[in-house]
Amino acid sequence: MLTQLNRLFRRQEGVAAVEFALIAMPFFLLLIGTIEMALFFAAGTVLEGGSAAASRLIRTGQAQLSGDPETAFREALCDHVDAMLDCSKIQYEVINVSEGTFGAAETYEPEFDEDGNLVPADFSVGNSNDIVMVRTVYRYEFLTPFIGSLMTAGSESNSMMHMSMSVLKAEPYTFGEE
Repeated sequence: MLTQLNRLFRRQEGVAAVEFALIAMPFFLLLIGTIEMALFFAAGTVLEGGSAAASRLIRTGQAQLSGDPETAFREALCDHVDAMLDCSKIQYEVINVSEGTFGAAETYEPEFDEDGNLVPADFSVGNSNDIVMVRTVYRYEFLTPFIGSLMTAGSESNSMMHMSMSVLKAEPYTFGEE
């Protein structure tokens, strides 16, 4: 009986399967978490880039000359982020800083409703040499509830908000002159 028991403990068949079973779950959780976090940060970077590209239209006066500045802004934003983000979920506001200084932009705090959605101010692109603040917001929905609950600190929502804000001075352009 003792020799049979010794032979049983010396056998190596199935050791790799048992070891894989022990490390598979942590490995796949780590792999999925890494991919999820990469997507989360990529979404923020794409939003920043799209906001900068659309803001350029305001800074150069192209949005103002288009006839419908908001449509021109939205199309530029959506063209830039379309590969990764759902453009219909992006909220934005463009505010002409009436005080005319960059420092005054900090007094324009964003407003959110009870669901956490941006309550945008009027879309006001201003004119030549005006100070304009552009704010874009995107709520990223986590694909995995486990990572989402870790990132959102146990809140009921499985999402986090990305916000991009830039304050710019419009270039000295003139309207209606060739």
